Amino acid sequence: MSEPSASARIEIAAPAQRVYELITDLANLGTWNAECRRARWVGEVKEPRRGARFVGSNRNGARRWSTRCTVTAAEPGRAFAYHVRAGGVLDVAVWRFGLTPTDEGCLVEQKTWDTRGAFMRVVGGWATGVPDRVGHNTANMVTTLENLKRVAERR
Repeated sequence: MSEPSASARIEIAAPAQRVYELITDLANLGTWNAECRRARWVGEVKEPRRGARFVGSNRNGARRWSTRCTVTAAEPGRAFAYHVRAGGVLDVAVWRFGLTPTDEGCLVEQKTWDTRGAFMRVVGGWATGVPDRVGHNTANMVTTLENLKRVAERR
């Protein structure tokens, strides 16, 4: 895969397995994620497993939108990734959380690849109120990872 369009990383003083469980706990995702306010599993598979699907509800100020996601990697304690589509059919992005155990806990890396075409970049910017998706995602990743760290380290 090519270089990500945005990425961030953080050291968390908690075991990688615990952090993975937080990342894949869709019911509580909105408590630490900067843009995705909630998510829920859809379809027959209701757990983090390759091919499982979920719907994410996102917000940027007064703008709200939903996405349909398909899990592309689910490796407990190591990685969670998913492909995002708008309207269930239009490519938006691939998101990935990578976890690497360290002596103090784990290193968490969040990355995204923008997979929208030129037309969808314009429409998406208008729909979400985010004309600079790369800058916005980078800032949100930093906030998301800081929030994830706070939640993981207090457990």
